[in-house]
Amino acid sequence: MRTVTEILQELKPGCDFEGSTTLIDDRVIDSLTMVALVAELEDEYDVEVPPVEIVADNFNSIEAMEMLVRRLREEELD
Repeated sequence: MRTVTEILQELKPGCDFEGSTTLIDDRVIDSLTMVALVAELEDEYDVEVPPVEIVADNFNSIEAMEMLVRRLREEELD
């Protein structure tokens, strides 16, 4: 499986995502990138990201995205 970092690098090559906690707030990830990112995460991790989960808190950092994916995968197993 590709990591969240690899997906982001494919979508926005050359951006420094590591350690950033304001990817949405600083507009590193814009609305078009967000649409592509959500689709990639859903395909890669076999999860469905509900619209209610598409908020800055879940996408401002790689760590937040990984936690979101982990949580969604666990919810689908329940």
